[in-house]
Amino acid sequence: MGQEQGDEGKNQEQPSSGNSQNFMTEKEENCVGVCTKMEEKGKEKGMEEGEMQKEMELEAEVKVELRQSVPGLQMSFIQGTDLFGYVGIEAVLDQMRSKTMKAGFEFNIMVVGQSGLGKSTLVNTLFKSKVSRKSCTPNYEEKISKTVKLHTVSHVIEEKGVKMKLTVIDTPGFGDQINNENCWEPILKYVNEQYEKYLREELHVNRKRRIPDSRVHCCIYFLPATGHRLRPIDVEFLKRLGKIVSIVPIIAKADTLTIEERQEFKERIRQDLAANGIHVYPQKEYDEDPEERILNDRIRESIPFAVVGTDKEHQVNGNKVLGRKTKWGIIEVENVAHCEFANLRDLLIRSHLQDLKDVTHNIHYETYRKLTPLTKTLAAPSCPVHFDHICF
Repeated sequence: MGQEQGDEGKNQEQPSSGNSQNFMTEKEENCVGVCTKMEEKGKEKGMEEGEMQKEMELEAEVKVELRQSVPGLQMSFIQGTDLFGYVGIEAVLDQMRSKTMKAGFEFNIMVVGQSGLGKSTLVNTLFKSKVSRKSCTPNYEEKISKTVKLHTVSHVIEEKGVKMKLTVIDTPGFGDQINNENCWEPILKYVNEQYEKYLREELHVNRKRRIPDSRVHCCIYFLPATGHRLRPIDVEFLKRLGKIVSIVPIIAKADTLTIEERQEFKERIRQDLAANGIHVYPQKEYDEDPEERILNDRIRESIPFAVVGTDKEHQVNGNKVLGRKTKWGIIEVENVAHCEFANLRDLLIRSHLQDLKDVTHNIHYETYRKLTPLTKTLAAPSCPVHFDHICF
């Protein structure tokens, strides 16, 4: 008798993959039995549906799923109503929110394109603030730069208690010269310098608790509304910069094109991007789950976004709207029937801002970190590490 009980105990302790399915079947049958009994009990007592539901939830068993991940090892995942009550794991979301609101976060955006395409105006429209270089420079005069010189302007924007340090990197002089050979080099150098700066901060022995992030999280590339195809300068820039930073191409001042011309132009650009092997954000290989893939597929079908920017408000049907006034009417910036500015804003701020930061850190920065000579020197097992060559 004792031996039989011992055998039964061993069988319960070491269930095989075959009887685990029987175990799950028995559990499901028990759940069905409990539910059936509860329904009969409710009918006998004449309980209302709400009271029946509450009692069923209280007496429901814990659902246990057994999954064979490693031969001889089983992992259990507990789901459903816990018999011992509320634990409070979900409170970690409130903790993360509270810390983020106190500390704030950083977002660095670069705008690249020829002069006169409305780069500063579009940035002001995106954040509904005077954040561009032109807006912040007193007595600013438009001058064509002889070379590409990058200018950065930083602001702290607060909305509903959330603080964001926004840095706008402007590139005056890009594509404005007769000879634009290697005009992308200063931009390429700047992006890599920010990766290098972040890497050196990480390698410090006594590094900062929170490393200042000056890396470019997104580059908005402005295409003139010519209605033709990508120019050679566009192809060369997108090829080189697309490997080290997330690029979102847009058609600037799209109100100069008709709806038909706009669609044809967008289709030609997508063909040129595919023909030249240029990958723009969001890339298919970075999609992590089916829901994200569906959303990103819709975005990829709309790229490049045809946008219109303005910082002026007009009255339309008694409401104030951002728009450009013409002889034929007002072009509403946030109206998707007029342009795709709202789609661009949703991508950059409302749905993919954190993903842009994650791709920058996990993809572009990691690629730079693996290839930089400084990291290779520190990671070499046979070479001694000379910290005196590193600036602390």
